[in-house]
Amino acid sequence: MKILVTGGAGFIGSSIVDAYIKAGHEVVVIDNLSHGKLKNINNKAKFYKADINDSKKMEEIFSLEKIDVLNHHAAQIDVRKSVESPIFDAQGNILGTLNLLQNCVKYKTKKIIFASSGGAIYGECGENPPGEDALASPISPYGITKRVGEIYLEYYNRTYGLNYLAFRYSNVYGPKQDSSAEGGVVAIFTQKMLNNEEIDIFSDGEQLRDYVFIEDVVKADLLGLTKGINEVINIGTQNTTSVNELFNLVAKLTNYNKKPIYRPARPCEIKKSLLNIEKAKKILGLQPEISLNEGLKKTVEYFKQSR
Repeated sequence: MKILVTGGAGFIGSSIVDAYIKAGHEVVVIDNLSHGKLKNINNKAKFYKADINDSKKMEEIFSLEKIDVLNHHAAQIDVRKSVESPIFDAQGNILGTLNLLQNCVKYKTKKIIFASSGGAIYGECGENPPGEDALASPISPYGITKRVGEIYLEYYNRTYGLNYLAFRYSNVYGPKQDSSAEGGVVAIFTQKMLNNEEIDIFSDGEQLRDYVFIEDVVKADLLGLTKGINEVINIGTQNTTSVNELFNLVAKLTNYNKKPIYRPARPCEIKKSLLNIEKAKKILGLQPEISLNEGLKKTVEYFKQSR
């Protein structure tokens, strides 16, 4: 099938593109390269440097390419930036998404796979990991825009019959992650430790996160081509690791001996985030296979080789 991947030059998007091409699909990539990198783009993919907010360009691409499936990963992903500029955040994450949805309807795209956020939509998590039917309680504009995107998917399905699958990712990490990006703590720790630079940890470092390796995320996006219709599905591991524990694990792998520097907590920082993944197992047959230790080893090795 012919698949359009927005944000296909980014960490997650380019990894999905590689897997789609390996599986024999024809892939078109849209990326404005504000965060994505040209070197990440598979040379077998057709690439358009374009912004999803450019209505004229998006219609031109959809009209020309005749897309079967849209995999939508282009987004403003910086939670702090969303707090500083919620209008800028909404322009990319809401209006840009609507621009794509309009074209999906007009040019008869069969399905959209949408990258949502489990970490930002649920807010603070209690003892039990939230399932997809848990109350959405986003505490940042970024989380709000992702939830709004899901609601628009429901609307376009109900009104126009556009099928969708929304993946609520936990904290994704792995090779190709941008160490300059706000959300890529594994990449940030790894790069700085390899350079023997000081590491900042915000708050007390006891924040708990559900870290899922990129290979398991890619499997979800492969399975989502043929499984899961009009569903919202959590993608994670249902396990948590503290920032302090993560620091120690990466430090051991990189032979880093400095102590972290603790800084004041940042706004909209969630203390505990993890996801219930039973629905992913049931609908997709997806079971996370890469342990945190194994994933960190692969990530550190990638950064070592990329220096």
